[in-house]
This record gives sequence, structure tokens and C-alpha cells, in this order.
Amino acid sequence: MSCQDIHQFGQKLIRRRPLEPSEKSESSRAHCLNTIDLTALGVSGTLGAGIYIVVGEVAVYEAGPAIVICFLLAGLSTLLSGLCYAELVARVPRSGSAYLYCYVTVGQLCAFIIGWNLILSFVVGTASEARAWSIAFDSLIGNHISQSFQGTFSLYMPYFLARHPDFFALVLVLLLTGLLVLGLHESVMLNKVFAGLNLSILSFIIVSGFIKGDPHNWKLTEQDYKLNTSASTDTSSLGPLGAGGFTPFGIEGILHGIATCVYAFDGFDVIATTGVEARNPQRSIPISIVITILICFSVYVGGSAALTLMVPYYQIHPESLLPQTFLDVGWGPLKCVLAVITICALSSSLLGTMFPMLRVIYTMAEDGLLFRRLAQIHTRTQTAIWTILASGSLAAVLALLFELTDLADLMSIGTLLAYSLVAFSVLVLRYQPEQNLSQNETAEEEIDISQLEARPLQSVPEAENSRILKTLWFPSSTIPTRKSGRIVCGCALLLVLLLTVLSLILALLTSRVFSGLPVYMTVAVLLLLITGVTAIIWRQPQSRSPLHCKVLRWPILPLVSIFVNAYLMMQMNTRTWVQFGLWMGIGSVVYFGYGIRHSLGENNDQQPPASDPQMLDGHIPGDELS
Repeated sequence: MSCQDIHQFGQKLIRRRPLEPSEKSESSRAHCLNTIDLTALGVSGTLGAGIYIVVGEVAVYEAGPAIVICFLLAGLSTLLSGLCYAELVARVPRSGSAYLYCYVTVGQLCAFIIGWNLILSFVVGTASEARAWSIAFDSLIGNHISQSFQGTFSLYMPYFLARHPDFFALVLVLLLTGLLVLGLHESVMLNKVFAGLNLSILSFIIVSGFIKGDPHNWKLTEQDYKLNTSASTDTSSLGPLGAGGFTPFGIEGILHGIATCVYAFDGFDVIATTGVEARNPQRSIPISIVITILICFSVYVGGSAALTLMVPYYQIHPESLLPQTFLDVGWGPLKCVLAVITICALSSSLLGTMFPMLRVIYTMAEDGLLFRRLAQIHTRTQTAIWTILASGSLAAVLALLFELTDLADLMSIGTLLAYSLVAFSVLVLRYQPEQNLSQNETAEEEIDISQLEARPLQSVPEAENSRILKTLWFPSSTIPTRKSGRIVCGCALLLVLLLTVLSLILALLTSRVFSGLPVYMTVAVLLLLITGVTAIIWRQPQSRSPLHCKVLRWPILPLVSIFVNAYLMMQMNTRTWVQFGLWMGIGSVVYFGYGIRHSLGENNDQQPPASDPQMLDGHIPGDELS
């Protein structure tokens, strides 16, 4: 393979998508959604299984009362990512998803990785919400469904799958898939109602926690555990004690709890994906993202504090979190009401996850990065049937075979990688020269390969070395140039590598896999290198384009976001990494085997699928918001 072939292959990876093909379809839509509408969509899509099921799982088995710290730090991590996301949205004069924003500004490979991980997040999110819905409904009717399945199938399930298959969750996802095929549309008013109901009941729970809560539940001892064991008629329902106190499972439990709690904040991307009818997307979408994260942050921290104050953490029932908690504190009449509200909230969150999943897959298929058949619109139902069937079937299988906690971890690791790529994109874009988003440009200058091949390798004089080092610290221009942009891009890639290595070492150090002076010396060297490379980026000229939303404390916050996301990914167990690696391997086959050869940039003379007579012009499933 010649240098020219390598160069052309590299150009394909950083090829950007122009905006014109989609602007026509977007101009025909009524822009009616304001910031409140988008915030309601985000809150409704985010507050689901995270607060109604996962809170109990993390409190009982991973963190105890320290789940408050888990949600606090997970919320701060998500807020950093949300700020980076908001700046990326503000750079593109159009609504869309992180996939579209990166495709327009950074390039194809980064966009595909983000889009592929968004699909993972939405598909797994759909499966986990369905599994949580099934758990809540089963608890309402006395756990008869799970007991029946467990007695019949538990002996035949491999250790890496759920204890029993959840056929109820399977049927639920397939039922919703069928409704989507028939043309079910999303309702803004319904999302507002569910969001208001969600916030009202969660506010009631927080207030109840302060009324019925007992501070002693944050400092439980072994003696308390023995008393509860002797007083309980069903000791198998009690969770482990751990070491007792506020942090019964230590720092390792808290760290893994933080990584799992990221799952609970996933959902604000629905604002960008659904905001196609926003009145002013460059302003309203970033504001809605930040408001949604802050609302969910307050609810999760307050709700987890209230629940762990009301009952001892080892007495929490994750499958029947709210009804059983209020039954334990003597408010039994509220049990059925809370169970029904839980199911309604999970229903809203389930639908709020499925609609953006379809939009992302449809857009990637329309761009040619996924199979184009997925973008075909049925002439009678006017829906992307193949997209709905493929994503719905995959989500149904995952809901059938995997435990909710495993789905939450898998969703978290995909979300964390997508957030890291968004932060990296924003970091690089701030230092790039002005881009014309209406032209299909590449981020690199064209290089005359023939001259490179003909020129012999020569040693660089010492004066040239000195000039290069001087350029790194004292740029010749006060505005971004292609040269300064390439410097930042190279430094950012090096920083990602250094931060990943640092995260891995710190994770192993926390787990006591190894320690000692050599490890601390390695950490010190890595910190020194990271500081030096960050200083080089800081010295480069930044873009002066006015934006509605910009990340402050530049470039520290994007780097902190990347580091925190990478460190939380290192907290995931081996099973989650194997599952995630399998998903990314499938994505690599799809991209290098199909997407890179069939994308719109590769076939400039090929029209997007929306222009095909068999498809509806500009239609994306679920865009009709009423």
C-alpha cells in the first residue's frame, strides 16, 4: 500500500458531511417547541428506571447510604459532559444528535463511533426500561410472573445471563414495536404531563424522607443488622450489611456505584434528537440540556437520600422500591398508588427512549453509514419499518436475556465513551479555523504525496527544532490556522492516551492490584506530561466565533470530563467490557465493511434515500410532535 493510498484512506475517516441535504427537509417543519417543551422531553426521558429501580440496586449491593455521593459525583460528571455537548450543539445551526454534530464538524469516523454508541445506549435503555417495567408490574401482582419463570427456566440459564428469561419484557417491547410500525407518534403534551407527575411524586418522596427519615440509618452497625434479621420473617430478603455505617462497601463500592449511576442520567440526548421542531435550536437545546441535568441531579440526590433515611439500606427492595419503602414506614395505603405511578413513569421513559433510537438509526442509514434499507419509508404507514423492526427486535432480545443491572452497566460504558468523544470534539473544534459547514471539506490540508515520496529523509537542523518549539509556545497568529489546529488535534490525541493510561493505573491502584514507589513515580510522570501538553493547547489561538453556549475554564473542563469518563469506564467489570468489546467489534465490521464505502461523501453523485420515490421526503420516524 502506497503513501497515497494511506492518505486517501485517512481522508475518508475525517470526511465531513455538508448540511444542505437536510436543511430542505427541516425548513418544511413547524418550529413550535420552546425551552420548556424540550426540558419536559428531557426530564421525561431521563427519570425512569434510574430512580425507580437502579437506586435500590446500587444502595443495597454497592454503596449503601453513600449512594448520595454516587449520584452527586455522577451528576457532576454528566454536567461536565452536558456543557461540552451544549457547546457542540451551539456550533451547528441545526437540531440533531451528537452523531450529526460530530459528522458536520469533526469527521466521519468520530461520528460513526458516537452514533454507534448512541444506538447501544438507546437499545439497551429500551431493554432496561422494559425490564424495569416488568419488575414493577410483577411486584404489583405479588411476584407471580418471576416466580413462575424462575422455577421453570433458572436451571437452564448460563451464568452470564439473567437468572430467568423475562418474557413479559419481551412481549412489551414487541408490542410497542408493533405500534411504532403502525405509526405511533410522540406527544409533547403527554411528555409534559408525565414529567410533571414524575417530579411531583419524587418531590413528595423527598419531603417524606425528611419527615419519616431516621439519621441512624446512615450509621448502622452489625448489632442493628442482627436485630433486623431476628425480627424479619424473611431473612433472604435482606441485603448484605458490608461494614456498616455510611460507606458499608468502601471506596470500591462507591466508585462502581458512580459508574452505574451514570445510567440514570442518560437521556438528555433526546432533547437534541427530538428538537427538530425547536424554535431556536442553537439556544434552546443547550439551555434545555443543562436544565434537565440539574433537575435530574437534584431529584436523584434528594430521592436517594430520602430512601436511605427512611429504611436501612439492606432492607430496600429494588424490585419494589417505593411501594415497599412506604409500607415499611407505616404508609401502606400509598403502596398501590406508588406502584401505578412507577409504571406510568417507566412507560413514559420507555417511549421517550425508543423514539430517538429510531431517529439516530434512520439518520445514519440515510447517510449510508448503516444499511440503506433501514432508511426506507413504508408508503402506507409512513414509518421506517426496517429500522423499527431491527432496533425493536434487538431491544426485545436484550430485555429477555439480561439482568437490569447488567444492562445498566453496558449502557453506562457506551454513554461514557460517547460523552468522552463529544468532549474531545469540542476541545479540538475550539482551536480550528472557521469551517464552511455547507461544503464537504476535510479537516486536513491536501498534501502533495508525490513530493513527499520524492523528497529524501533529512535530519532537521537544531535551529529548526528550536523554531518548532517556539511555535508551540508562541504561535505566530492570533486566530486559529490549519497549522495550529493540527497542533491541537495531535496534542488532544496524546492527552486522551495519557489520561486513559492514568485512569487505568489509578483504577488498579484503588483496587490494590499493585502499588509501591514505581507506581507513584509513573503517576507523577504522567501528570507532568499531561500538564505540559495541556499548556501547549492553552497557548494556541482560539476561535472567536460568538456562541450561545461556551464551556468555561478552558481547556481544563473538557479534559476533566474525558478523564472522569475514562476513570468511570475502568470501574466496569470484565463481563461488561467483553459485551462492549463485542458491540464495538460488530460496529467496526459494519463501518469498514459497508459504511465507509457507501456513505454520502463516498458517493457524491448518489442522492440520499429520502429522495427515493418509495420514501417520504424528509420524514424521520416520530418527528410529528403533537
